Amino acid sequence: MDDVGVVERVEQADVGRLMRIASRYTGLATGESVAVNGACLTVGESGAGWFDVAAVVPTLGRTTIGEGHAGRRVNLERALRLGDRLGGHLVQGHVDDVGLIEDVSRRDDALLVDIRLPDDLVPLMVLHGSVTVDGVSLTVNALPSPGILQLSLIEFTWRHTTLGALAVGDAVHVEADMLGKYVRQLVAPYVATLSS
Repeated sequence: MDDVGVVERVEQADVGRLMRIASRYTGLATGESVAVNGACLTVGESGAGWFDVAAVVPTLGRTTIGEGHAGRRVNLERALRLGDRLGGHLVQGHVDDVGLIEDVSRRDDALLVDIRLPDDLVPLMVLHGSVTVDGVSLTVNALPSPGILQLSLIEFTWRHTTLGALAVGDAVHVEADMLGKYVRQLVAPYVATLSS
């Protein structure tokens, strides 16, 4: 995540749900990928300090983008180029599902955020493993109870992303670590054999 933008306009169009986003980006190319709260979208038009993206029906069904409104702050990230420094884990911009904020609390210098996960994502969470929430690469702090993922956000993260404004009941995009998804897919036939 390398910028926080603001949704300036939302409208329905032939290409899907069209959003104009204000950001600090310059030189965006038509067809370039930008992750918006972790959902990889394609730049249509762009200008000084803004760009347009459209979300189609499958994206709207898997994310909260359909609920977006003018004035909403969103985490942004341009696609990684070969040779760029990798400051977190590999994030694809493929939102797996939506989680719901169950609790937000302060413990010393950290902001603890508990997220209720959909059942299909629970087996992919590993203590101190990687997870992406609203486009931000994070570490799984704890798995305090079945179906709950806990994040521990440092001051820099909650001040420089949208995550510091999370409240109970908010919906967030969750992308499980890519390695876990591949391992699950590879072992699925063997697990099915063992359980039958």
